[in-house]
Amino acid sequence: MPRSEPAFDPVPGDLVELGRITGAYGIRGWVKIQPHAAGSSTLLQAREWWLRRPVASAQADDHAPAWPVKVLKSRTQGSTIVGGLQGMNDRTQAEQLRGCTVWVSRSAFPAAEDDEYYWVDLLGCTVFGDHDGQCVLLGVVDDVTDNGAHAVLRVARQQLNEQGVAQPVLDAKGRNVESLVPFVSAHVHTVDLANRRLISNWPVEF
Repeated sequence: MPRSEPAFDPVPGDLVELGRITGAYGIRGWVKIQPHAAGSSTLLQAREWWLRRPVASAQADDHAPAWPVKVLKSRTQGSTIVGGLQGMNDRTQAEQLRGCTVWVSRSAFPAAEDDEYYWVDLLGCTVFGDHDGQCVLLGVVDDVTDNGAHAVLRVARQQLNEQGVAQPVLDAKGRNVESLVPFVSAHVHTVDLANRRLISNWPVEF
């Protein structure tokens, strides 16, 4: 069975959570994973996953102990991914991993195709939108979702104060205002990951 402590393996600082183990698959120690959006292809190609056990809060999850497991085989099974891990030989062992989150080092991601982007790379990018034909600050990408047809950027709205410093736009209840921007070339025409910038024609007023 994989060790439960990562003492002998430094944990990479670029781990990305891609799914969660929902239980065992079959009787030979395979696990079943529910992948997060757009995580399937990377999980299938990675030969090493890092696992973290569930903790009391999502905030603490980033600091939960992690350990690596070698992936011997993996494939899709309906909407899930199933995989055989080194050292896992029976269903009882696999069931003990139920609830663990599955992570992969960003450095292990396969190269993206031209005009394709990993969602994790879009998080935190500054988005500029359109206001009366001018390119102005819209906000920062807080999340990326999928509506079935294409990806959608959830942008936490920001605006510049008199000193030119970006500050959150809040509603009457003090909550951050959000804009949903379709991540399609018709609306997001420039993706500059090196400078963490996205330029869009999406109206700031929308």
